[in-house]
Amino acid sequence: MTDETTAMATTRTGPVSGQERRSPIEWLRAQREHRAHLFLLAIMLLASIAVIDFQTWLVLTISGVAMGAVLFLMASGMTLTFGLMSVLNLAHGAFISLGAFAGGTVLAFWLNGYASSPSLLTNLVAIIPALLFAAFVAGVVGLVFEKLVIKPVYGDHLKQILVTVGGSIILMQLIEVIWGPNEIPVTRPEALRGAFMVPEALPLIGGIVLEKYRLVAVVLGLAIYAGMLWIIDRTRIGILIRAGVESREMVEIQGYRIHLLFLGVFIAGSALAGLGGVMWGMYKELLTPHMGDEMMISVIVVIILGGLGSIRGCFYGALLVGLINLYIGFVEPRLAAVATVGLMVAVLMWRPQGLIPVIRV
Repeated sequence: MTDETTAMATTRTGPVSGQERRSPIEWLRAQREHRAHLFLLAIMLLASIAVIDFQTWLVLTISGVAMGAVLFLMASGMTLTFGLMSVLNLAHGAFISLGAFAGGTVLAFWLNGYASSPSLLTNLVAIIPALLFAAFVAGVVGLVFEKLVIKPVYGDHLKQILVTVGGSIILMQLIEVIWGPNEIPVTRPEALRGAFMVPEALPLIGGIVLEKYRLVAVVLGLAIYAGMLWIIDRTRIGILIRAGVESREMVEIQGYRIHLLFLGVFIAGSALAGLGGVMWGMYKELLTPHMGDEMMISVIVVIILGGLGSIRGCFYGALLVGLINLYIGFVEPRLAAVATVGLMVAVLMWRPQGLIPVIRV
């Protein structure tokens, strides 16, 4: 075939792009490399639906997403302080417990009558103040904690680990002094108790039972995630914080007080821990002084799994941890205890820096 004939054939058919020549296997490899978090999530969903009947799988999936949303609320504060401030706060579990007890006090003692009412609007009179009070108390304690404990050890991770572990012990003891060492039952607000059945007329999903509280947790988790991304990516404060992380001196030269920005980030991280704590307390309906420390393993796994300092990675890591706990617990309950750590080890062997390997948001 001559060059002229080849050119004519190319003109008729048009050039074949690399995108069209890519085989399905190559496309999957590209997704695995560039969208590892979505790739792993899809693999987990497809593998689970292959061994679980659809309606059970759907209920487990919604429950797993709800658990992941609560985990994200607890872990997002820690990944925020590390990603934007390079601060390793191992007292994060104490802030989770503090938020749980603060919110639980509102629900169980101060506004108990509103929480036990069958009316949703009346329940909101107790639920909203409980969430706000939990975030407020954790944020105020976070302010004091940053001034006394974190500020002297900025930039030194080893000292941060030592002083925050000591600070955690002190906070735990203060919780026991104020609320006592015993467990405190917290009844979930009436509007969030129980479940509802999807109408039988709906195809595929008709007849399944969905727990109200889990759906609320999903909505709240998604709202907090979207809000965090919007603040960090779209607002002037977010731009200043990210600029301060890259070059603190440059931001200070422009006349901004970068320490106040970092202080605000730490307060926000502490408040998010408190918010996650009260949500976890309502989920368990039982408060214990060390409930935050009990969740720290899952929180640290979520942060490492998603990629240190990545808010997006934290969100997807929390979803994966929540889902695998429910799936493995249903298929083989004896393996549920090691499923989370096993997932983390597998991901780190594949991608040592985590699913979204960025240190900054």
